[in-house]
Amino acid sequence: MNQDMQARDQEFMRAAMVEAERAASLGEIPVGAVLVHNDEIIARGCNQSISLNDPSAHAEMQAMRAAGDILNNYRMLDCTLYVTLEPCPMCAGLLVHSRISRLVYGASDLKTGACGSVFNLVQSGQLNHQVEITAGVLQEECSANLSAFFKKRRDEKKQAKRAQRKAP
Repeated sequence: MNQDMQARDQEFMRAAMVEAERAASLGEIPVGAVLVHNDEIIARGCNQSISLNDPSAHAEMQAMRAAGDILNNYRMLDCTLYVTLEPCPMCAGLLVHSRISRLVYGASDLKTGACGSVFNLVQSGQLNHQVEITAGVLQEECSANLSAFFKKRRDEKKQAKRAQRKAP
């Protein structure tokens, strides 16, 4: 990958990281996404499953829905999705159905990742579309953000248990 493309990927991943921060501020798992068309961000999304009571409201889904409205099309042939965490099977299916050209993600998801870690749905030869993948862009920062969120959540649960035991 050339240096210009690498720099652009980092720039857009930083924009996705801003969306991840927005998700965290909502009490959501901090995952963010931006959709790029013609080197311009046209849509943004962050996890909102909890706040919207919608299991499909992942960052990728939110960005893709917004992009569909903007492009006035459900196909995203010349678009790249930047997301801070490797997409799950639901979101990987969305990428295939939307015909997105390229996926760039930060942190791998070793439990539910469907773009190379556990499965690779977006490049399955059995499906009618394959997505180009660039993995690990700003991986350390994306991973650290997720790890810090889950550590904080675990610490909060421990404190709540302690407080519950001390209560009369």
